[in-house]
Amino acid sequence: MKRPHLLREIVEIVAITVLFFFLIRLLTQSYHVNDASMQPGLSADSYVMINKQAYLFRPPQRGDVIVFHLPTNTNIDYIRRIIGLPGDTVQIDGTQIKVNNTVLREPYVSASATPIVNTWKVPPDQYFVLGDNRPSSEDSRYWGPIPKTYIVGKAIFVYWPTDKLKIIDTPNLAP
Repeated sequence: MKRPHLLREIVEIVAITVLFFFLIRLLTQSYHVNDASMQPGLSADSYVMINKQAYLFRPPQRGDVIVFHLPTNTNIDYIRRIIGLPGDTVQIDGTQIKVNNTVLREPYVSASATPIVNTWKVPPDQYFVLGDNRPSSEDSRYWGPIPKTYIVGKAIFVYWPTDKLKIIDTPNLAP
């Protein structure tokens, strides 16, 4: 008589485990940082956890580190920091970034020099993203702002390697 009871408990445990797994996959995703574009904050070969539901109830903010589909090939995902919001004017003069004519304070940038000098007007529902390591980052300077629909999620913490374990914060970059 105890066998049906044990079998039912095993089926319940498996069902709860599968449900829990799918719920976690719906809310979060792992991302492998495979280049130096976000150094020093995120080093190559780091793994970060992203919150896929972060922008369900609020829009992305300036300073957020996001994972998104590359505009030129949506099968590839990149990780970069949001610098310009919809409606912003982003100016790069070779050494500094201005958003709406105000210089951004960027304590996370390893090297601010960039050979690109240009001005972009960020369209509605799009975001201007840059890597923290400007000299070695492909970003919106090359392919323009990214549509909100291309954003996969917000990077929330680094979990590998374990000696780099940390929460990824969003600095106040209000221009």
